[in-house]
Amino acid sequence: MSKLVECVPNFSEGNNKQPELLVGSCVLIQVIDGIGQAISQTPGCMLLDVDAGPSTNRTVYTFVGNPQDVVQGALNAARMAFQLIDMSKHKGEHPRMGALDVCPFIPVRNVTMEECVCCANVFGKQLADELQVPVYLYGAAAVKESRRSLPAIRAGEYEALPEKLKKAEWSPDFGSANFVPRWGATVTGARKFLIAYNINLLCTKELAHRIALNIREQGRGEGQPGRLKQVQGMGWYLDEENIAQVSTNLLDFETTPLHTVYEEVCTDAQASGTGLPNESNLPLSEKGFICCSALNLPVVGSQLVGLVPKKAMLDAAEFYIKKENLFILEEDHKIRLIINRLGLDSLSPFRPKERIIEDMVQDGEDSGSLTSLPVHSFVQKVGARSAAPGGGSVSAAIASLGAALGCMVGLMTYGKRQFEELDPEMRQLIPPFHQAMNELVVMVDADSLAFSSYVDAMKLPKNTCEEKERRTAAMQLGLKNAVGVPFSLAEKVNSLWPFLKEMARHGNIACKSDIQVAAKALEAGVFGAYFNVVTNLKEITDEDFKQQMHRKLFHFLDEAKKSTAFVLDLLEKRTI
Repeated sequence: MSKLVECVPNFSEGNNKQPELLVGSCVLIQVIDGIGQAISQTPGCMLLDVDAGPSTNRTVYTFVGNPQDVVQGALNAARMAFQLIDMSKHKGEHPRMGALDVCPFIPVRNVTMEECVCCANVFGKQLADELQVPVYLYGAAAVKESRRSLPAIRAGEYEALPEKLKKAEWSPDFGSANFVPRWGATVTGARKFLIAYNINLLCTKELAHRIALNIREQGRGEGQPGRLKQVQGMGWYLDEENIAQVSTNLLDFETTPLHTVYEEVCTDAQASGTGLPNESNLPLSEKGFICCSALNLPVVGSQLVGLVPKKAMLDAAEFYIKKENLFILEEDHKIRLIINRLGLDSLSPFRPKERIIEDMVQDGEDSGSLTSLPVHSFVQKVGARSAAPGGGSVSAAIASLGAALGCMVGLMTYGKRQFEELDPEMRQLIPPFHQAMNELVVMVDADSLAFSSYVDAMKLPKNTCEEKERRTAAMQLGLKNAVGVPFSLAEKVNSLWPFLKEMARHGNIACKSDIQVAAKALEAGVFGAYFNVVTNLKEITDEDFKQQMHRKLFHFLDEAKKSTAFVLDLLEKRTI
């Protein structure tokens, strides 16, 4: 698969009500659309989302491409903004310090954080050189620890820049320290996927900010930290929606997930005033609110700004599935659940195919994957004069079908009146098969790709001693990768035998033959994995690795034989 970097530039214009402006000699164009066109017309860049906020007077663009292309896309957008935006006239709810306020680069696929740091440096230097504007580096690209945090760099915002730029400690990383009134300053860097997430409240801006101070990691300042790690937050008011929001940035959604932020805001919205930090010694201008005995604030949904990774949505869905003891298998249903529980469609329709990044980004190679082929075409491809796809891909396909049959039998038992006493047990047995069939089917392509890495290593030059060593090391790594996929297949199938035995004991007797086929298909998958591993192990020189693999694979194969025999024997004896 190709390299993919996400770029999310934030521009200080969100109304799109400015009159069309003259660009060059004859082209009339609006600000928001003009910047979007500059990105989308850059070769290799795919513009995924444009999120404009009138109250914040800010537009967030999201686009992807390979590292070189996204740098050019960001530069083209900046060039357009330089002609169209005048920061000296800018007003908005969101903190900002420049026309292009911040421009992060985020690794999405087959790209390291170091490569994104390189993107930020190339972009920052070229931007400063070409437009003669000050540029700062933040996040993973920061050269000073004090500049790792975006809020730290942006402190004082645009209005403080004339004096700030005169201080040595705030000398830009690129460009001169001259204040450019129309532009301000730009911050660029590299970071993990950030989720901009806002919770809607029927209250004042000050009360929303009070809750934000409680939950954000920074809290109220030194000695008064907030509760949630890797979360930034503030309260503001959306005039166009007539509601307040606790606006947050989740810097690492695996540290603090979406549902945690939502639930914590809900908790504080209902909290007694006496249960919150004592601020009675602060003047009203610093508190920003009047103390009350209880907040009792209505939470009316939430809002995701820009795109979101599918894992963030599914993790949140799993929280509510567990909390409410729900039985949901399909990803689409889980996404629908979390849209409902978080009220993500409260301000505008939430369309997953337009908001979840994995659903929007389709790699050109995906359309040629083995699993996307019709069955007939897949069989023809296996039968062609080519080493891949071979036995490994076929074993994965067979095993995934075995797991799918196990899932099917469970669903043919669950929810039926004559088997209603088995519903609790089926709710335990079905998910492992459903998960396994999805994981195993991915191995159909993974096995073929893993073997290809070994073939590629064989093509490396071998003219010098150094080249021979490099080629040998690459071939050994390729062989270990090729072994890893069938080993994972056997390991996954091995985890299914206890569930298949229970399914054979309790599943719908009308599906008896389906369970029998499932057992033999899973067994065949393990046999195929075993022989694929053994074949490749012969060429591997790491003896410890070979012995460990032999020992574990023999155990998986032995367990497959015994478990299949057990299931078939049990089913032969079942009559009801």
